[in-house]
Amino acid sequence: MRKHKNEDFNYALFGNPIHHSQSPQIHNFFAKQTKILHIYKAINIPLNQFSLLVNYFFENNIQGANVTSPFKKEAYFLSNKLSKRAQIAKSVNTLKKIDNKCILGDNTDGVGLLSDLNRLKFIKKNFSILILGAGGAVQGVLLSILSLGCSVYILNRTVSNAISVVNQFKQYGNIKIFEKNDLKNNFFDLVINGLSRNVQYKNNLIPLSLLSSKTFFYDMNYGLENTPFLNWCMKINAKYVADGIGMLVFQAAHSFLEWHGILPKTDYIIDILNKN
Repeated sequence: MRKHKNEDFNYALFGNPIHHSQSPQIHNFFAKQTKILHIYKAINIPLNQFSLLVNYFFENNIQGANVTSPFKKEAYFLSNKLSKRAQIAKSVNTLKKIDNKCILGDNTDGVGLLSDLNRLKFIKKNFSILILGAGGAVQGVLLSILSLGCSVYILNRTVSNAISVVNQFKQYGNIKIFEKNDLKNNFFDLVINGLSRNVQYKNNLIPLSLLSSKTFFYDMNYGLENTPFLNWCMKINAKYVADGIGMLVFQAAHSFLEWHGILPKTDYIIDILNKN
């Protein structure tokens, strides 16, 4: 890995892989909009060198960073201090240097997702929501969703992981493991995919009897091509479907707020990225 000069950048994205990320473009919009010196670079971190390299960059040129898959758990343990929402999620996507000596870990994924679901009008108080997955991405957003009084059901291939997440969050709201007879004669209002974009979906993944023509579908992933989840939504003729590009922009905006004390405007950026 080449040496990065101090003037190269002062904020970064750490992940592996990061070649698909649109975060640098988003943060470039923020910098121009706010006229703040905010030079943001995506850095691919080898899987076994996260702590070493992140500490190196914070000791040298950067003031803050975003963290994406698969390092959100490692970022949680690396942080010297944690925000309340990061403590609860046990997952960190935003790092900030404070007092030039320690690193604060925060998680803006939940507020990012909730902001986008509100923009799309995909969520209301007391909705019945099915969430696919139980990893760091899901843990980062559960507190925000539960704060609306929604009933959340977790569906995960490894049941023990789902049980662990339910136990972690049950004090914050109505959350349980999904079982096929849970809803009886009712439907899910919203299905959120928090699994990897590489996971394949089959028509029997979720009983279609638990979905209606009014069910909303949201994929936390995004990309130039449809994810398997979005393709599955098309197969079942879902009417209301969205990917996670809005969540990406909103969580980035709240990271920017953490670093600079200013919340950038977002809607026009989401429109630009959706047209690309």
